[in-house]
Amino acid sequence: MNIEEMEKTQQNLEIAKLNLQAQELSHQQQQQQFNDETPTSMIKEQLDMGEELERIDYLLRGYVLDKGNWVAPKDNDLVVFSDYGVHLIRNTIAWYLNKNTLLSNYDEDTINNKMFDFANDLNDTIFMEYEKVFQYPSTNECIDLLEARIKRKAEIKQYALKLIGQNVELEKIKNEKIMEIENRIEEELEKIKQQLIKNKLKRFLMIIRTVQDAIHSTFLRALHGTERSSLRRHMSITETKGIAPYQQQKSGGMFGWMGRK
Repeated sequence: MNIEEMEKTQQNLEIAKLNLQAQELSHQQQQQQFNDETPTSMIKEQLDMGEELERIDYLLRGYVLDKGNWVAPKDNDLVVFSDYGVHLIRNTIAWYLNKNTLLSNYDEDTINNKMFDFANDLNDTIFMEYEKVFQYPSTNECIDLLEARIKRKAEIKQYALKLIGQNVELEKIKNEKIMEIENRIEEELEKIKQQLIKNKLKRFLMIIRTVQDAIHSTFLRALHGTERSSLRRHMSITETKGIAPYQQQKSGGMFGWMGRK
């Protein structure tokens, strides 16, 4: 190998060395940025309960998911709580579903006692304000339902008459049914109203159970300070990983031997 070839080879090695150093520096910067951002984003994601509270708010209002979007229910039977009831329950939950609870340190007995008090107090509060908490059916809803029942009974009556060879107009049969309850229409509307309320109360027990479970799950994340310990371990591991690129660059990388004399 002549001098010219040796110089060319040396130049190529120098270029390769500079390229590798640039790559290592870029990798170090990327790793440092990752180390700076990952703990912050991870902690925010782990402690941020905003999305969960928003989901609970929609569920309390009876909203349903349609192609990934929350939409108002078309069936009023799905609306159990009034706006007052939704705010009461959601605001109560918000006192517990937050980072202060997650980062606390509770033992099992404390959690059980807190859950016992929470469940009793929530039930008592709703019981004392049930007329404001639940979504009562409107008069128009009750009238629509009564008319639908009258029409259904008239259709059944018309069909029964056809079976014995009698053809009677549906409107005439409906008028007869109305005349039968003429003196107790108000009573019939009240019965319908009470039945609709009972149907909502049937769903109330399950909704309250799920609310209690959501609070309980939050407390369990704070059992013996588990959430705090988890965050500390993750931050410690991330900081340890962040040291490696610096050490690699300091040693010269793969071509460190080139700088040795």
